[in-house]
Amino acid sequence: MSEHHQGLSASPSSWPKTLFYVALLFSIFQIITAAFHPVSSQVLRAVHVGFLLLLVYLCYPAMGQRRPWQPLAWVLGVCGLVTAAYQWVFEADLIQRSGELTTADLLIGLMLVTLVFEAARRVMGVALPAICAMFLLYALLGEYLPGDLAHRGYELSQVINQLAFGTEGLYGTPTYVSATYIFLFILFGAFLEQAGMIKLFTDFAMGMFGHKIGGPAKVSVVSSALMGTITGSGVANVVTTGQFTIPLMKRFGYQPAFAGGVESTSSMGSQIMPPVMGAVAFIMAETINVPFHEVAKAALLPALLYFGSVFWMVHLEARRANLKGLPKDQCPDPWQAVKQRWYLLVPLSVLIYLLFSGRTPLFSGTVGLALTAIVILGSAIILRVPSLGLRCAFWVSLGLLCAGFFQLGIGVVFAVISLLVVVCMLIKGARPTLTLCLNALVEGARHAVPVGIACTLVGVIIGVVSLTGVASAFAGYILAVGQDNLFLSLLLTMLTCLVLGMGIPTIPNYIITSSIAAPALLELGVPLIVSHMFVFYFGILADLTPPVALACFAAAPIAREKGLKISLWAVRIAIAGFVVPFMAVYDPALMLQGDSVSATLYVLFKAVVAIGLWGAVFTGFLTQRMLWWERLAGLLIGISLVLVVPWSDELGFICAALLLAQHFWRAQRRELVCP
Repeated sequence: MSEHHQGLSASPSSWPKTLFYVALLFSIFQIITAAFHPVSSQVLRAVHVGFLLLLVYLCYPAMGQRRPWQPLAWVLGVCGLVTAAYQWVFEADLIQRSGELTTADLLIGLMLVTLVFEAARRVMGVALPAICAMFLLYALLGEYLPGDLAHRGYELSQVINQLAFGTEGLYGTPTYVSATYIFLFILFGAFLEQAGMIKLFTDFAMGMFGHKIGGPAKVSVVSSALMGTITGSGVANVVTTGQFTIPLMKRFGYQPAFAGGVESTSSMGSQIMPPVMGAVAFIMAETINVPFHEVAKAALLPALLYFGSVFWMVHLEARRANLKGLPKDQCPDPWQAVKQRWYLLVPLSVLIYLLFSGRTPLFSGTVGLALTAIVILGSAIILRVPSLGLRCAFWVSLGLLCAGFFQLGIGVVFAVISLLVVVCMLIKGARPTLTLCLNALVEGARHAVPVGIACTLVGVIIGVVSLTGVASAFAGYILAVGQDNLFLSLLLTMLTCLVLGMGIPTIPNYIITSSIAAPALLELGVPLIVSHMFVFYFGILADLTPPVALACFAAAPIAREKGLKISLWAVRIAIAGFVVPFMAVYDPALMLQGDSVSATLYVLFKAVVAIGLWGAVFTGFLTQRMLWWERLAGLLIGISLVLVVPWSDELGFICAALLLAQHFWRAQRRELVCP
C-alpha cells in the first residue's frame, strides 16, 4: 500500500492545516460514535466512507508524486461526503423503498461506486480495483457465460442497489469493522507509539537479548513480536522498528539480505500475534460470528511457533557465522526502560484483560483508548508535580478509575479526560503532551485510510458473491479437486492466497479467499475457524513471497539491498508460517480446537521438533555444519511429523532421535580430534 503523497508520510505537524483538521475531525467523529452511538450503523458506515474518500482525494494524486490539484481534490472529496450525507438525510426513505431506486438514488450509487474505485486505485494501485471490476462485470454480464458460472442476469439498478445501499456491498461487514474496531485499535496504537511505546519495546528487547549471540537480530524478532501487541500492520512495523534493527544487524556482521529478511518476517508476524493482531482478525470474528478472543486464542500457539522459529533461525545463523552480540555495557537496562514507561503498559494490560474476558472489541477498544489518553495526560501532569504524595495520589486515582470504569460510565470518563486536557493547558511543561495527543489522532486517521479503502472496495466482491451465488460454483470446483485429497485442496487454496497477495493487501486477499475457498474447506471437514485461519495466514505470507513481497521491498531501502534477495531469505526464515497452517488443518488441537490438553501438548511438541529440524536444515547448522545427507534426512523427518498417516509420527520421532544422536556424536568426536 504505497503512499504517493509525501504529506501523508510526513509529521502531522507539517501537514496543511485543512488536511490536519479533516483528519482530526475524522478521528473525533469515530471516537464519539464508538463511545455514545448517536447514529445508526448504516449512517456510521456511510460517514466513515465519506471521510475516507475526502482524505484520499485531498492527499493522493491521480498520477505521479505531485500534490493533488486542490480545486479538483476538494470537488471529488466533497462528492464523497455528499454520498454520506445522502444516506444520513434520506435514511428512512431509503429503508422504505429498499430495492426500488429513484433516479437520484441511482446517481448517488453510481457516484459512490466510481469514487471508491478511483480512491482505491490512488491508494493501492490497479490490482485490487481490477479484480473488483471483474466481479462487477460478472454481475452485469455473467448471464452470457456458459455452464455453471452463468447467473439469471441483473439490471444495473439491482447491482447498484446491492453495492451502494444496504449492508451487503460497499457498506458491508468489512466497512463496519473498519469503522468500529479497526479504527479504534489503530488510534490505540498511534497514541502508544507517540507516547514512546516503541522505545520501551526496543530498549527492553535490547537489554534482554542485545548482548547474546546474534543479539541484534534477536532484538528485531522480540521487538516486532512486542509491537504486534499494539499494532497489526506488518509493513508499518518494518519501517518503524526496521529503521533501528536493520542497520544494527548489518553493523554486527549480518548480510543485508538476511537482516532485511529477519525484520520483514518478524514484522509480518505482528498480524498473527495476539492480543491485537491485524485488521483481518476483527473482520474474521465478525464474518464467522465468534467472539474476538476465540480468534486470538486460535492464533496464540501458531504465533508463538512462528516467532519461536524465527528466533531459532536467527540463533543458528549467528552460530554458523560466529556473530557476537553487543557489549553488555552498551545495552540499556531492560528493567530501567520498564521503570521509566511502565504506565504505558496499564492500558495495554486492561485491553488484553477485556478482550479475553469476553467483552466486545468495540467496548475493549473504547476503554483502552480512553485509559491511554488518561495515562498520557496524567503522567505529563504528575511528572511536573514535585510532591511525592500527589504523585502517589494520582496513580491510586488512576487505579480506582480502571477498577470502577464499568460503574462510572463513559460520560464520566470523558469528563475526566476533558479535565486533564484543561490542566495540561494551564501547566506550561505539559502543553507538548496535548500536541502529542493531537498528532496521535491525526496519525490514527492517516493509518486508517489504506485499511478503510480496502475494506470498502472489497464490498464489491462480497456484494456480487451474495447477489449471484458464484461462491458455490467455485467451492464446487475445489470440492471436486479435493474430494479424494484434502492436501491438494489446501495446496490449491494456499497458491490462490499467495498469487492474490502479489497484487492486493491482506484484507481483500482474506475476504476473497474466505468467500470462495473457506466454505469448500468446511465441506471437506476442516473446522470453521481453522479454515478461515488457514487463508488468513497465507494472505499474510504473501507479503513475504517473491516476486512482489511488499514487506521485503519496504525493508529494501533500509537494508540497501534488493527486495527479491530479502524475500528469498524471508521465505526461508518464515518456514514455520508455511507449515503450521497445514498441521492445524490435520490436527486442530494446534489452534486450541481439540478436546484435551494432552492432544494440544502432543501436537505442539511435534511441531516444535519439526520446526527445530527445519531450522537446522535451512541454515545448514546445528552444533556444527550439517552434512548434505543430514540436511536431507532432517527435511524428510520434518515432513513425516507433519503428515497424518499411520506410523508417520513414530517413524519421525525415532529417526529424529537417531539423526540428533549421530550429529552430536560427530560434533563431540570432532572436539576430541581437534581440541
